[in-house]
Amino acid sequence: MRTRQLATLQVPAIGYGAMVLSPGIYGAIDDTRAEAALKAALDGGATHVDTSDAYGVDGHNERLVGRAIKGRRDEVVVATKFGLAVPEGEPSRSQPVGYAFGELRVNAEPRLVRRYAERSLRNLDTDVIDLYYAHYPDPGVPIEDTVGAMADLARDGLIKHVGLSNVTAAQLRAAHAVHPVTAVQNEWSMWRPVDPELLATARELGVGIVAWSPLGTGFLTGTVQSLGDGDFRHNAPRFSAENLAANNDRYAPIRALATQLGITPAQLALSWLLHQDDHVVAIPGSRTPSHIQENLSAADLTLHPDTLARIDEALAKFEVTGGTLL
Repeated sequence: MRTRQLATLQVPAIGYGAMVLSPGIYGAIDDTRAEAALKAALDGGATHVDTSDAYGVDGHNERLVGRAIKGRRDEVVVATKFGLAVPEGEPSRSQPVGYAFGELRVNAEPRLVRRYAERSLRNLDTDVIDLYYAHYPDPGVPIEDTVGAMADLARDGLIKHVGLSNVTAAQLRAAHAVHPVTAVQNEWSMWRPVDPELLATARELGVGIVAWSPLGTGFLTGTVQSLGDGDFRHNAPRFSAENLAANNDRYAPIRALATQLGITPAQLALSWLLHQDDHVVAIPGSRTPSHIQENLSAADLTLHPDTLARIDEALAKFEVTGGTLL
């Protein structure tokens, strides 16, 4: 697997987003299948594993990751997040999102940051977190205060690198002034462009970009025609039956281009993303070992400038129906 730099942290160009391994995301899944998928990702070179204390019930996703990496911890860059799994009895504030339920609840108060980290360390069964993100900015807390508490964790050796997720350019700049930020994790894919100001600020500051949902929550694989029971994407308006059909029709030229190139739509989407910046990495998630290997092989693809121009031309005509997730 080719590697890239997120500031001073070296990671594979394509990592693994573990959120899909908890029940209630893409429907039912058992831990045996989930651990097999994660081990397939690690064996394929996706040794940058992304999770969160909010994925699954009661830290399920972190605990799953912890079991899967046992005995090979030194191979893996473990990234996790905090702020959404608010401890019982603590206040929380609304973070509006584009899902049908309308909001997430967040608390990133400095007094809770160490408590979050210690809980994640227990879940992951490790003594250090390689890359630790504030999952969302807290509307009631200056980002500088949250990052100040994260800097204390770095000083004390509980975490190695500070990250931010779902932030603006201004928030990144303010945070970076308190402590160097290694990576920003934001949605970025063919159907959700990155904020140009955020990208420019990250480049200026030497901060890497980790693209979540690089396959459009599965849409860009070209295989999603409907959703099963228990699929979290029922909460995303862009995946309603009517909107999904419209989006699939509009995405047809990209699928056709992938066929012409002899690669899959997923590989084209991931390779295109990696061509956008030398310091962007992708963290697609899949439960199927063959699909995981398909995704990882996209890191070895080189797209001709003419192909990239054709993609950009097609995407300029592709307006997603159903809004965005954030």
